[in-house]
Amino acid sequence: MSTIKLNKEEQDILDSFERGEWKSVSNLKAEINKHREYARKTLKKDKRVNIRGYPLRFWRRLQAIAIERRHALPNSHFKRSSSLRYRTSC
Repeated sequence: MSTIKLNKEEQDILDSFERGEWKSVSNLKAEINKHREYARKTLKKDKRVNIRGYPLRFWRRLQAIAIERRHALPNSHFKRSSSLRYRTSC
């Protein structure tokens, strides 16, 4: 029988389990569903990226991609981008 090498964290968990510090939950299905929902909501969160200062053609391309994928982009981004472009080019 081969032995498995555990890192410190894994060894601590195993030791804790062997000492009887872990308890079963009364309603396993409800607990599993609760944590599945937590994971789903975590993965669903919006990922926002700051992309100010890019040229207007970048924004137009981004808008086209968003339309293709049926995502909404606020128009305020396009207004800001065009005003930044004109300020820097003057």
